Amino acid sequence: MVKKVTIIGSTNLDRVTRVPRLAKSGETLSTSQHQEEVMGGKGLNQAVAVARAGRPANFITKVGAGFDLASRVAEDGLNLDYVLESDDAETGQAYITVSKATGDNIIYVYEGANGQLSAKDVWDQRAALADSDFCLAQLEIPLETVLSAFKDAHTLGALTVLNPAPVPDQEDLPKELLAETDLVIPNEHEAELITNIPVTDRQSLIANAEFFFDAGVNHVLITLGDRGAFYKSAAGKEVMVNAIKTTAIDTTAAGDTFIGALLSRLTASFDNIEGAIKYGVAASSLTVARPGALPSIPKEDEISAQLPKTQ
Repeated sequence: MVKKVTIIGSTNLDRVTRVPRLAKSGETLSTSQHQEEVMGGKGLNQAVAVARAGRPANFITKVGAGFDLASRVAEDGLNLDYVLESDDAETGQAYITVSKATGDNIIYVYEGANGQLSAKDVWDQRAALADSDFCLAQLEIPLETVLSAFKDAHTLGALTVLNPAPVPDQEDLPKELLAETDLVIPNEHEAELITNIPVTDRQSLIANAEFFFDAGVNHVLITLGDRGAFYKSAAGKEVMVNAIKTTAIDTTAAGDTFIGALLSRLTASFDNIEGAIKYGVAASSLTVARPGALPSIPKEDEISAQLPKTQ
């Protein structure tokens, strides 16, 4: 039986504005389009990406009191039984500005109930981890919650996957958290913020990986945007998968889609890591060619049809 992926993370209401281009500091731009309101948050995006890509998923998150996530997100394979409610905080919100010229975006996040997801909350929902191969978390919830969750996951036999985004602004990523991480998946900018090693070529990618190996991580996967993705293991395996050329409309949720799709295929032994990366690349290439976060995440049949382009 295929085990589930348990995602522990954020749920946001995304308020999206599309503009001709991203403004410079102090500049005012007008847009003719109305603001959209859709569901998002790194945790929810990644949970939906896992489920749409064909693997069952549990989602542990916290939303505002009375907020009915199940009525807004109905995905085959996505279990929302572990969604918790805050007594006094609103559901998290993200304010997203997307350039129609390039598809690039700027995102500001109000944490809301996400900031209240506690270590005790996760422990109380630990049944989700008991039937999972992987426990995936990001950093739109408290660091101490992620650390505790990873310890719980290891106790229950699940491997831990960290998407270190957003990178903490005022503090270093705790070494104790990296020591509890089996697979870390930063993008190239996040990797540099954590390691202080700019990503410029293969050798700098290897240097970044070695930083994480020294911290106790066994598997490092760095996403490189339109250049693809680089993987290296502490045991010496190295994989580079090129991106699929496409016209980017909106890069929102591209990284989340990649991670979710990857984990929908990855085995606990990592023996199929190259194929799983190719699957993630194919999925994210579809996401960037569509507007929005959740609406842009592709389903399994679409991803499979895109796979030959990664060969």
